[in-house]
Amino acid sequence: MKQKITLPLSSYQKFIIFILAITQFSVILDFMVMSPLGDMLMKSMNLSTKQFGIAVSAYAFSAGISGLLTAGFADKFDRKKLLLFFYTGFVIATFFCGMAHTYPLLVTARIVTGLFGGVIGSISMAIITDLFAMEQRGRVLGFVQMGFGASQVLGIPISLYIANKWGWQSPFLMVAGLGAVIALAIAARMQPITAHLAIQRERSAIDHLVHTLLKKNYRTGFSATALLAIGGFMMMPFGSAFAINNLGINNDQLTMLFMVSGIASLFIMPLIGRLSDKVDRFKIFTVASLWMVTMVLIYTHLSVTPLWQVVILNVLMMMGIMSRMIPSTALATALPDMQDRGAFMSINSSLQQIAGGFAAVIGGMIVVQPHKSAPLQHYDTLGFVVAGVTFFCIFMVYRVSVLVKRKAAETAAAKEAFKAETEGSEEKTETTVQPV
Repeated sequence: MKQKITLPLSSYQKFIIFILAITQFSVILDFMVMSPLGDMLMKSMNLSTKQFGIAVSAYAFSAGISGLLTAGFADKFDRKKLLLFFYTGFVIATFFCGMAHTYPLLVTARIVTGLFGGVIGSISMAIITDLFAMEQRGRVLGFVQMGFGASQVLGIPISLYIANKWGWQSPFLMVAGLGAVIALAIAARMQPITAHLAIQRERSAIDHLVHTLLKKNYRTGFSATALLAIGGFMMMPFGSAFAINNLGINNDQLTMLFMVSGIASLFIMPLIGRLSDKVDRFKIFTVASLWMVTMVLIYTHLSVTPLWQVVILNVLMMMGIMSRMIPSTALATALPDMQDRGAFMSINSSLQQIAGGFAAVIGGMIVVQPHKSAPLQHYDTLGFVVAGVTFFCIFMVYRVSVLVKRKAAETAAAKEAFKAETEGSEEKTETTVQPV
């Protein structure tokens, strides 16, 4: 098997990895915290599973719409300025989530948060694609997406602790405070990212959006990403309610459950990232998907279970889920051309969020809770739905992998042809020049 070359990272690239990772940490925590707060929210506001699913999907739908609206502009500006603008808006909106005391106000605040927060991930992916070579992206994505694990190790346990102490609104205020500090760091240390501006074609924002949407190869990537989101969004919003009401886990044990899963992800993410720079990414994705399907079907059929068993099964399930994220994202970043990256990432993120929003709503309609303390019904049905979607997703990611390999081969061939033509011209020049 051909060994891939590992390129070293500069000190500035390491700073970019850190700032994007901590930015992702705050954005992911803002979204992820809705799941562990789910049982608390449903009981304190007397919400049904359907209402809670709408509260979760409100963020996803607005994030998706925001991404589509900004996709045409994403390659027209300095990526640093875009990141700072949307992240500042996200921080302010998250603060208002912490100030909401009624269900309508909460849904409204989540919509505004999604309008700003939903674009940040795509901007980060465009920055990574601009500043890091393909041979580095697995490692980079492994570290940046450690924000997911860090949000579980540090963010969610702390959020649950302060939520139990000061109310469910307090985690959002904590994220807003952290975000203000991160925004200052971006403004002070990140350099402008403008290389893509030099090769922009004279298109309007709408034309650029339509151009990106109409490219067949890009649509394949969009479809794969949307399918990837459906499974997680179906199960995740009701994870804490299932653990508490079906598995017999209390709030203190729930904190430990998220913490252990997060610690595991801190080890898994960098490992998978390095592996995806050395091994075929589609193979890693396929193995991880099959593993995830197996664990999801086991986990969603559990009843009251000892804590240690729940922890082990949860970690094993998360291994599969997280191990799919890095190789699939690395493949997606290789599809767009430089001048289309911002638009591609925005649309990709938007479709992911919109698909996830529909999945959360559908999940809320499938899962039923007769009363506040009753076990959730039909959660096992979600497991079967997720398994079916995952198998179709494997096929779509395979198509993305084929397109990426074809593009890499064409690029390499073009470089060889250019090199041969250049060398031929030099030899011709040498033979025609006569000595004096």
